[in-house]
Amino acid sequence: MIEVKAVEKPDERRDFPRGHVEAVHLTGLDFAVGTFEPGWRWSESVAPIAGTKSCEIHHNGYVVQGRMHIRMDGDGGESEVGPGDVFVVPPGHDAWVVGEEQAVVYDFAGGMAKDYAKAAEG
Repeated sequence: MIEVKAVEKPDERRDFPRGHVEAVHLTGLDFAVGTFEPGWRWSESVAPIAGTKSCEIHHNGYVVQGRMHIRMDGDGGESEVGPGDVFVVPPGHDAWVVGEEQAVVYDFAGGMAKDYAKAAEG
C-alpha cells in the first residue's frame, strides 16, 4: 500500500516558545518539520516541557533554511548546520538558532515526530 501525506497538512502540531513541530505519521516513517525562530534555544524553549537537562531525541535531519548551532553534553563537541546540510545528532545535546533568520529543519529519525516537545510521562 502506498501512503502519501503532505507536510502542509500535518497529523499533529506541537507549539513551544519561539517555535513548533509539525509531524506526519506513515507506516515505517514518522517525519517532522521543525520551525525555530531567532532567539530559540532548546534548553530554554523545550527543556521545561520535556523535563530533561538536554535534548534526548536522536535526529537525522536536513536543514532547509537558517542556521543552528549544536553542542553535545558528553564530549562538548560542537557544530553548526545550515541550508543543504544533512546531519545526525545523538541524544544529549543543546541547540540554538544562529542569526536573525528562522531555521527550518526536516527530521527523518522518527523521535522528533513522535516525542519532541512532549511532557515526560510518569
